[in-house]
Amino acid sequence: MMQNRIDQLFAKKQHSVLNVYCTAGFPQLNDTLPVMTALQQYGADIIELGMPFSDPLADGPVIQESSAKALQNGMSLHVLFKQLAGFREKIQLPVILMGYFNPVLTYGVEAFCAKCAEVGVDGIILPDLPMAEFENEYRATFEKYNLHFIFLITPETSEARIRKIDGLSKGFIYAVSSSSTTGKDKDMKDQQAYFERLKELRLKNPVLIGFGIKDKATFEVASAYANGAIIGTAFIKKLENSQDIDIAQTVKTFISDIIQ
Repeated sequence: MMQNRIDQLFAKKQHSVLNVYCTAGFPQLNDTLPVMTALQQYGADIIELGMPFSDPLADGPVIQESSAKALQNGMSLHVLFKQLAGFREKIQLPVILMGYFNPVLTYGVEAFCAKCAEVGVDGIILPDLPMAEFENEYRATFEKYNLHFIFLITPETSEARIRKIDGLSKGFIYAVSSSSTTGKDKDMKDQQAYFERLKELRLKNPVLIGFGIKDKATFEVASAYANGAIIGTAFIKKLENSQDIDIAQTVKTFISDIIQ
């Protein structure tokens, strides 16, 4: 079995890893691949692709609205897998699908995992799938298809639970910078004690910090304590006003402002 692309990435790059979240089927239904292609071209390290869902509990209003728009555009898991067919001919970056368990359960967990493996997805984030349920019922299926399952932790997560997650996780751990939804403005320096605590745990998995990362300054703070960061809401805001012709330019400007 080929080494997972997420592992390949962290084997060669341990610092300032940039994971960018985009909603599949947004701004327009067929923008999924153009956005992904531009992210690869202009310097993202990981693409986190949101699977739109009607009740996205962990997402703030900006990502919720992008999800609602994508659903209105006609996005579904079936459409997404059609869009992703053959995407590996163009895109070499690790790709993670992020969403909620209900659509995956409706699709069929094994069928979903098989389809992910077929098109070339590397990892899955399902924030509402309980850890015990994953471990007891679904872990073997995800591992069978070489899909890394990525858990979220928050400042309230106990050390015992973090270590349990570290043992169950593959790829990286998603460290939420606060317990609120995505997209809230936060002073990253307020989270310093939490970031220090994570760093001192010396976890076996890499750690990426998300929620509140929006520009070069917040990306650099996160990267000082972890292996890198995840940017979602700020990127979705930029895409909101993009038309097909300038998606590439929007992505180029956004990423160059963060990593230059």
